[in-house]
Amino acid sequence: MVDPIARLDVSDTWKDRFRAIERAGGPDLPKFRSLPPAERRGVQFNWIAFFLGPFYFLAKGLWRQTVVYVLLAIACVLIMEAVGLGRFGRAVGYGFAAVYAMRANISYYKKVVLSESPWV
Repeated sequence: MVDPIARLDVSDTWKDRFRAIERAGGPDLPKFRSLPPAERRGVQFNWIAFFLGPFYFLAKGLWRQTVVYVLLAIACVLIMEAVGLGRFGRAVGYGFAAVYAMRANISYYKKVVLSESPWV
């Protein structure tokens, strides 16, 4: 059987992540619990995306998601300011950092392996 992931022009780390996503049943991850804990962490969370957020998504070519997430974050902060909860604005930033970290690997998998353009 030919491994289509082996032919992709990505690093070995990404190939390992993509294979783990495939073992988990694809982007919806129906077999996620069957993966070993180390692979689950690799599929579920991306530390670079957590710390670099929109810049990382832009570098990976996921610009539509970047625009939507940034606009949602700005809207949330503005709404919190308007209702007098401005001091919780930092929590919004951490929340969106977590969203970037948890969506990065699946979104990039869809783009590279499935040739889907997320959020067309």
